[in-house]
Amino acid sequence: MISKQGWINLYKPKNITSFKAINSIKKKFSIDKIGHAGTLDPMAEGVLPIAIGKATKLIPYISIINKEYEFTVTWGKQTTTDDTEGEILFESNHLPKKIEIEKTIVNYLGYIDQIPPKVSAVKINGKRAYKLFRDNEVFEIQPKKVFIENLTITSHSTNKTSFKILCGKGFYVRSFARDLALDLKTYGHISSLKRSKVGKFTENTSILLDDLLKIGQRHNEINCIFPTISMLDDILAYEIEEQIDIENLSFGRSIKIDEKKIINFSSINLGKNNIFLFKKGDVVSIGKLDGNLFKPNKILI
Repeated sequence: MISKQGWINLYKPKNITSFKAINSIKKKFSIDKIGHAGTLDPMAEGVLPIAIGKATKLIPYISIINKEYEFTVTWGKQTTTDDTEGEILFESNHLPKKIEIEKTIVNYLGYIDQIPPKVSAVKINGKRAYKLFRDNEVFEIQPKKVFIENLTITSHSTNKTSFKILCGKGFYVRSFARDLALDLKTYGHISSLKRSKVGKFTENTSILLDDLLKIGQRHNEINCIFPTISMLDDILAYEIEEQIDIENLSFGRSIKIDEKKIINFSSINLGKNNIFLFKKGDVVSIGKLDGNLFKPNKILI
């Protein structure tokens, strides 16, 4: 059984759920605690951050960071699921030109209101929207505020346009395709979707699910686990050197730290409500700073 903690930068293939992907890893390596940050639809491929051991407590800090997607919108058809798997709802002969699209996508930058797809995991009166959809129930989903930092066209043909987008938590690419098409006086749906980045988790440093499972056939240990602190972004961190501090933290006690040695994992000026204490690459505690006194809120020892 693997007892160490850390992150796996997994590349999830198409046609498999995020749950099934991590469950196959859990069984292959006999991992006790495992979780993932930011679910990917079965039709989508790409980066899926996997937390091992006590790193599962850090998933909320990964889930809130910006994500990058590369996707293609096929124009002229809207489907029940806003992707290729749904049935056609509406059709149009109007296919937008690249210049029209370029002028329109500017309006989507920043904060916008977005209605999640009917097949999303959003809860409606305690039930997942996709389950209500499968049961043919009539329901409405309320719009949510989402954020788009950057949006560009990467290629364009007569009936398809490919994009790259950097967006915040809770953003639905399928909803974007639906809404953009309507703004362009046509219909549209996602025909391919890849998540290329989640904070420091990038496609270039990811490992394919099949390759990871093959490692399990040859070795009992996974050799591609990143230290917990290494994949956290936009944080303030401090490395613990004294064993007595580790012992005090394990009992939930406050400890004194040298503010001058705090590392800023960000280009922006962060507050001191969340300080991450780590030792040898692994986060041991999260808390806040009061003067030079660190007060733990969460213990990972």
